[in-house]
Amino acid sequence: MRSFTPKTLRPKTLKTATLAALLVTVPFAGAYAGPRETALINQIESVDTGIQAAMQANRIKPDEARGLRTQVGQLDRAARRAARDGTMPATRYHQMLTQLDHVSQRLRAATGSAFLVGSGGDGGYYPNGYGPNYPKG
Repeated sequence: MRSFTPKTLRPKTLKTATLAALLVTVPFAGAYAGPRETALINQIESVDTGIQAAMQANRIKPDEARGLRTQVGQLDRAARRAARDGTMPATRYHQMLTQLDHVSQRLRAATGSAFLVGSGGDGGYYPNGYGPNYPKG
């Protein structure tokens, strides 16, 4: 009986069909970023946007912004690598979140927008040291 399938669509061998299927699916294998990775990348982008805005408004010096952006860039690369690999252990996620929080706090302290806590006897910053000189002392 004659087949009506065009010859160009029929695979020559099982190897060819397998190879074609593999080439189609491999690029999508690591493309899934979990909710942790996605949330972390979004937060990193928000802090980076804050650094850019503070620099454009002349609230922080360019060298200070460069230092903060370097730290944010390192965190961003690590988060994107974890998203590409598809796995990020909870401990690593919390470490990176803590590092991002420190960068964010340094940005708030440098721009004078760190939140005030208490009676103001310590300048409003708790614990002492989160004022203009944070983290230097």
